[in-house]
Amino acid sequence: MKILRFFKKNVVFCIAALAAAITCFWVPPDADYASYFDWKTLTCLFLTLAVVCALRNIKFFTILARRLVALAGNLRSLFLLLIVITFIGSMVIANDMALITFLPLGYFALSVTKQDKYMAYLFVLQNISANLGGMLTPFGNPQNLYLYSYFNIPTDEFCRIMFPPFALAVLMLVAACVPIKPVRFSLNADLGEKLDGKKTTLYLVLFALSILIVFRVIPFMLGLIVIPLILFFVDRDSLKMVDYSLLGTFFFFFIFAGNLARLEAVNALISSLLEKDTLLVSVLSCQCISNVPSAILLSRFTTDYPSLLLGVNIGGTGTPIASLASLITLSEFRLLHPEQTKKYMLIFTVANAAFLLVLTLVAKWWF
Repeated sequence: MKILRFFKKNVVFCIAALAAAITCFWVPPDADYASYFDWKTLTCLFLTLAVVCALRNIKFFTILARRLVALAGNLRSLFLLLIVITFIGSMVIANDMALITFLPLGYFALSVTKQDKYMAYLFVLQNISANLGGMLTPFGNPQNLYLYSYFNIPTDEFCRIMFPPFALAVLMLVAACVPIKPVRFSLNADLGEKLDGKKTTLYLVLFALSILIVFRVIPFMLGLIVIPLILFFVDRDSLKMVDYSLLGTFFFFFIFAGNLARLEAVNALISSLLEKDTLLVSVLSCQCISNVPSAILLSRFTTDYPSLLLGVNIGGTGTPIASLASLITLSEFRLLHPEQTKKYMLIFTVANAAFLLVLTLVAKWWF
């Protein structure tokens, strides 16, 4: 039962480990394995996750978001605020962390205002906003962090590539809130919780440091020493709370992708597909194996990083397995409203299909 629970909780990690193990039979471990790993990506991901966990432990994001949500005077404004908070949150603390932090806030707000019937729709829009909000920054999504490092993409070029779909996603999310009736209500989201000023300042400084490491201003090895050392003495729990299964997923998919790239038949097949349409292949790949594995795998077979970057970000919408964040949302909703799972999946499918189709068509036209 413990093994089954672990597998259900870490499906992608287990699949990545199995896939890596299978390819090791075709390409036995040797000295070339060392070249598979992007240690900077793994380090930056670890440091960002650790600092975000520390900020979550002092309820920094929750308290700030609650105060913003309290400003909403009607249901439509509440939807817009929650979606904007999730959207911006994914740009700063990554999409999965944004959902873990702000989905409970959406549940709290609709429950207090007696508008539970909109719960499925709100969760779906928050999920889409988390997946698409992080596309603009290198640290907003794990696949962005990897591709930004792997291809050594200049920061201004990265933002230039991602801004058009980012802006379109904003417009579509705002449009999705229009059908919500502006039912007026009064919401007091202040539960008397206060931020610890000293810890907040320290953690924000550490977060800024981790971002500077992502942007190649500070050597990542320096950050690997300084940030964990400070957190070890100030908030040891934050180091325990890091999503190590995500880091493990990256580790095993590095092995999987590196081994496949050394198989001539596989190399030729994937390379030929990507030569025909990198954007479309990457979007479709995400629907089957999720966006992070797709980014790691396909990066070994193409140099067209603009199309790949667009594809693995847009491809985060679509099926529930297109993004790890979508699985988090589905799991959270099923815990809160198991009787409405079919309703949620219907709304999820229609909304994600619409976003996927429109964003893919516009990306094809734009580039």
